[in-house]
Amino acid sequence: MEQRIDTQKVTPVDAAGADPASVPGLTPPRQAPKTEDKAPSLEKAEPTEPAEEPDTEPEPEPAEDAADALTDAPADTAAADTAGPDFTASDRRGSITADATGVRLQLDDQEAEFHWDEIGAVEVGTSRRRLTVTVHTPDSRWYPNDVEAPDKARAQEWADELDKVLDAYFED
Repeated sequence: MEQRIDTQKVTPVDAAGADPASVPGLTPPRQAPKTEDKAPSLEKAEPTEPAEEPDTEPEPEPAEDAADALTDAPADTAAADTAGPDFTASDRRGSITADATGVRLQLDDQEAEFHWDEIGAVEVGTSRRRLTVTVHTPDSRWYPNDVEAPDKARAQEWADELDKVLDAYFED
């Protein structure tokens, strides 16, 4: 069956030219925002009575006590964060650090820091003189890093020390 071109009904797409985010049929065309034209009022406002000024100046807060409180609080939280075991292994190119805040991997000028709540799993392995640590995140990404130990025994010691730190901070 043949159809004539002029019998097809073509609807104009008016929103697409004005708003590229508009998809005809899926989203309604955006309406122009309604703004109320408020012309500045020429009427005189009633004068307000000036507020009475207090006879005394407000008492300044003791600066020494506030400064002491601010200095003590970060020191206490920093002490609480560093309490517990920590681990650091490094070579000429990179380092692996695990402590109360999380795991930090560094290689040359690149660094990745993971807090304990961002970590899904930590994989530790040794190969000859190399300690390899891979941090797995919950979104199925993994970040490997390795450091070279002076000898094979030292690489195994690093792996054992890191296991103790992971047992202390990482929740299964």
